[in-house]
Amino acid sequence: MDTILALKALIMGIVEGLTEFLPISSTGHLILAGSLLNFAGPGFSKEKVDVFEIVIQAGAILAVCWEYRVRIAGVLGGLFTDRKAQRLVINLIIAFLPAAILGLLFSKKIKAVLFAPVPVAIAFIVGGLIILWVERRNKGRVGFTRIDSVDDMTPLDALKVGCAQAFALIPGTSRSGATIIGGMMFGLSRKAATEFSFFLAIPTLFAATIYSLYKERALLTAADAPLFTIGTVAAFVSAFLCVRWLLRYISSHDFTIFAWYRIVFGLVILATAYTGTVAWVE
Repeated sequence: MDTILALKALIMGIVEGLTEFLPISSTGHLILAGSLLNFAGPGFSKEKVDVFEIVIQAGAILAVCWEYRVRIAGVLGGLFTDRKAQRLVINLIIAFLPAAILGLLFSKKIKAVLFAPVPVAIAFIVGGLIILWVERRNKGRVGFTRIDSVDDMTPLDALKVGCAQAFALIPGTSRSGATIIGGMMFGLSRKAATEFSFFLAIPTLFAATIYSLYKERALLTAADAPLFTIGTVAAFVSAFLCVRWLLRYISSHDFTIFAWYRIVFGLVILATAYTGTVAWVE
């Protein structure tokens, strides 16, 4: 196994884990990191890189499964007897469907047009501005929060969050950002929106991983397994640490810092692309 390629896979896994559950877009960061690292090349084709970036999400999702293992076990154990468990599963299915359907219909067109550094930078900036607007609006509307727990969500609430998640098909938007901020717009508390985003990531990203592996199975060989393993393990470890930190952070902070990060980072990408300081690979 090429040592340099393995190091690049490790970096990509860390980037995935650190960004998957923050409202800053893991896909956008992976596109940018892959561009800077020249990850696609003779040892690893562009097509394999696309599969790699989706598959390592499984590592990040396993981190959430481990963090919420007691809650998940309780939901599975009460699937046929517990109304709260049944309601949560139904809500997750409802929220999963919009992105799944639109992804199947338009994913090829989106990848062809928007999977590049400059469109990602624009999405960073727009997403940051939306976060600032939502945080400011919520601060000025006392009593706007209707739902303090994911157990109190209705199917309509789940559908609204699912429609918000569909915007994350645009790279740079952020799946977690779309679901968390979307949830807050629709009356969920910051904690409830964040936890529902975590739970919704489980079917969404596992489905994307399985679908990608099946669809591109002809591209992959046994020789690719070490790189995929390195990336997945790195994503698991970094995502686990990030999830633990985020849960503590939101107990006393809002998402404004992430909004400014998105805006500044997006402007830096546009400036370096325009001046030629960084040769972003599309």
